[in-house]
Amino acid sequence: MTRKALNWFFTGSTYKDMFFVLVVLVACIALVILPTGFEERIGKVDEHVQGEIISVDNSAVMQFGLVRSGTQVLDIRIIEGSQKGSVVEAVNNFTGKMELDKYFEVGDRALVDLTIDGGKVTFANAADHYRIDVEMVLLGLFALLLLFFGGFTGFKALLSFVFTALALWKILIPFFLKGIDPILVSFSVVTLLTSVIIFLVGGINRKGFVAFLGAMLGLGLTCILSMVFSGPFHLHGAVKPFSETLLYSGFAHLNLTKIFLASIFLASSGAVMDLSMDIASALHEIVEHHPKITTFKLLRSGMVVGRMVIGTMTTTLLLAYSASYITMLMVFMGQGIPMVNILNLNYVAAEMLHTLVGSFGLVTVAPFTAVIGAVLYTRSR
Repeated sequence: MTRKALNWFFTGSTYKDMFFVLVVLVACIALVILPTGFEERIGKVDEHVQGEIISVDNSAVMQFGLVRSGTQVLDIRIIEGSQKGSVVEAVNNFTGKMELDKYFEVGDRALVDLTIDGGKVTFANAADHYRIDVEMVLLGLFALLLLFFGGFTGFKALLSFVFTALALWKILIPFFLKGIDPILVSFSVVTLLTSVIIFLVGGINRKGFVAFLGAMLGLGLTCILSMVFSGPFHLHGAVKPFSETLLYSGFAHLNLTKIFLASIFLASSGAVMDLSMDIASALHEIVEHHPKITTFKLLRSGMVVGRMVIGTMTTTLLLAYSASYITMLMVFMGQGIPMVNILNLNYVAAEMLHTLVGSFGLVTVAPFTAVIGAVLYTRSR
C-alpha cells in the first residue's frame, strides 16, 4: 500500500483513536475466547460439519396442502471434518410448523451434527440447510464495502459491528439465562456498546463525548418510560417468540417481563446512537467553519438539525418493528378484525410500546445532544 493510500485510509485519525481501536480488538479476541457456560448444556455433539444429501426416502412423509408431517430418512455424505467421505443416515422429523420444519432434496447441503464414539459415528442429525458459506460471502462483501467507502472509519465501524455481536452473545444473553436482573444487564451492556461504538466511529474527542452524553440521556429516558408504561399495558414477556420454549427448556426461573422491557431500550439504542452522532457531527462542523459562533446560535442550529433528522427517524422504528409482524397483520385484515380489537391485542400492544417508547428516546436525544454540544463546543474555547 502506497503512502498516499495509507494517508487516505487513516485520514482524521489520531494516536488516541488507534490505541482505542487496539483496545477494542483485544476485547473482541477476549470475548471470542470467553466461554458462555452453556456450551454443553443439551446433549453432546462432537462435530458440526457440512454434508451433502445423496438420497432421500419420503415414503413416511404426508403432505396436507403446504404443511408436511411424518419423517424423512436421509443418506448424507460428510464432506469435511474427521469423518470426511463417510456416509451416514439421519432422520428429519416434521413438526407441522412451516417456520420450523426443513425439507431436504438430493443434492442439498446440510449442517450435520455428529456424535462419535471410537472413531465411528453413532448418531447424525441434519440440523438445517447449510448456509454458513453464503453468510460469510455476504459478510465479506459488507466488510469490503465498508473498507472501500470509509477507509479507517469503515474499519472502525466494522470493528464496532463485530464487538456488538460478541457482546450480545457472550455477555448479554448468558447473563439473562443466569437470571441476573435483565434491565440492569441490558442497560450496562447498552452503555458499554454506546461508548465503544461512538468513540470508535466519532473518535475520543469532544464530538464523541457530546454524542455519548446525548445518547445516554435518551436511552436513560427510554429505560424509565419502558418500566413506567409496562404496568398500564398489562404485558408480559411471553409475547416474544420462543418465550414459552425458553421456560420449558429448564429456565422457568426467568423473569420474561423484565427481559421484554430490557429489549425495548436495547432495540432503540442503535437509532439513538445514530441520531446523537448526527447532531454532534453537525455541530462540530458548524463550529469548525464558524469558530466564533455563540452558544445560543449553535444551540438553535442543533435544534434545527434535530428537527429534520427526527422527522424521518421516528418512522424508522415503526417500519422495523411492524415488518417483523407483517404476516400477523395480514391475517387480522384478511379476517376482517376491527382495528380496535387489533390495537388491543397483546402482540400489537407490545409492538406499540416498543415503537412509542423508542420514539420518545429518539425525539428527546435531539435536544439533549444539541444542548450538550452547544455548551461544550463553545465553552471549551
